[in-house]
Amino acid sequence: MGASRMSVATLPGGDWIRGITIRQPWATCILAGKNPENRPVHWPWRGRVLIHAGKKKPEPAVLRDPLVAPAIRGRELHLGAVIGVARLTGCHLDQGPEQCTSPWAERGAHHLVLADVQELALPVPATGALPAWKPTPDLLVQVFQQLPDFRP
Repeated sequence: MGASRMSVATLPGGDWIRGITIRQPWATCILAGKNPENRPVHWPWRGRVLIHAGKKKPEPAVLRDPLVAPAIRGRELHLGAVIGVARLTGCHLDQGPEQCTSPWAERGAHHLVLADVQELALPVPATGALPAWKPTPDLLVQVFQQLPDFRP
């Protein structure tokens, strides 16, 4: 294992990362540029998040949505796995299309603003939870072995 590899010993301590479970196809859409992620309640927490694809299969009609279809074209919709890492930089209540111009913004929802989204080459099987969860050190090592240049 090279010096640039992350291990349990090199992971920072404290509350710096969470897992966020997102149903498919929305989790994969985030990897393709979907922003914001819509949630029913405000999230005060900020920091790194693991993008975890939930286990539930998506409804076929959702896959044909005009925003979703091009975002997922040619991509596998992994279930029950961490598929990426991002930085959660903010959360705001929807204030209409004048304020949040993203076509992904759901009216009336709280918008989680994500930055620095990085896709994993190999999904890491994991069990998530709602609304957000603390990943185990072993899971973090499996994720960050795929991102050797990542710095928390």
